[in-house]
Amino acid sequence: MNFDMVMQELEALGKERTKKIYLSNGAHEPLFGVATGAMKPIFRKTKINQPLAEQLYATGNYDAMYFAGIIADPKAMTAADFERWIDGAYFYMLSDFVVAVTLAEADIAQEVADTWIASGEELRMSAGWSCYCWLLGNRPDGEFSEAKLARMLEHVQASIHDAPERAKHAMNNFIYTVGVSYVPLHEAAVETARIVGPVEVSRDKKSSLLALERIQKAVDRGAVGFKRRHVRC
Repeated sequence: MNFDMVMQELEALGKERTKKIYLSNGAHEPLFGVATGAMKPIFRKTKINQPLAEQLYATGNYDAMYFAGIIADPKAMTAADFERWIDGAYFYMLSDFVVAVTLAEADIAQEVADTWIASGEELRMSAGWSCYCWLLGNRPDGEFSEAKLARMLEHVQASIHDAPERAKHAMNNFIYTVGVSYVPLHEAAVETARIVGPVEVSRDKKSSLLALERIQKAVDRGAVGFKRRHVRC
């Protein structure tokens, strides 16, 4: 399949109701409103195709950009490629669920994520912390430095309440993911969550993020140590 064929198929799969949901979460035109599960038949035709992924991501069309993440070849992407992708990620569903997910399958994932976390830019920070969540939820514990992750928990504890809005979400999720998917620091994550307490976020209305409650629910259902087989669907 070529670029035009993919765009035509995506447009045909668009639903107005789905489009409204994406718009309410921060997407903007152009987009079709394609449910992510509906993209799988197109993927079976394209397979992994990095050149096509680059064409689709460059459109600025949310659905095309999402599908680009599905067909990308993360190991063929350089740090500069990921910088270009995060530059184009204009809201969190792209930064955290397209760019961060794609980065999580690359060999340079931690290196790039570390620079984004340190950037001070909201969506880069969000993508960096989210990337670690995808990594921890998929890769063996032995691939990570326990000391480094412990320092990251300390950093979250000290800075989450003053972090940009979307970064708060990703940092809170990092505490939860360490507590559930990285067994060596389970207790440390529980203690961090206890000290951090509710994290106030605002969107349509104010709400609180509670990592401690989420970790406890995972403990109750015996999910500590959980790992996904795949990062991308």
